[in-house]
Amino acid sequence: MKTTVDIPDKVLSEAVRYTGAVTKRQAIVTAMEDFNRRKRMAELLKHAGTCDRLMTVEELQRQRRRG
Repeated sequence: MKTTVDIPDKVLSEAVRYTGAVTKRQAIVTAMEDFNRRKRMAELLKHAGTCDRLMTVEELQRQRRRG
């Protein structure tokens, strides 16, 4: 999707430097993907420790052997 955005030069140049991107577009896409990944991980962390029953390693191995 084409979009026109006014990104401050300093912010964009830092994004290029930190991502190691060759182009500005690549830097922006990489930064946005990383941001989205971090937000998804933060959402998952909210559920950490909320599962009442987890499989033991032995139970998992038994199920894998059964197919």
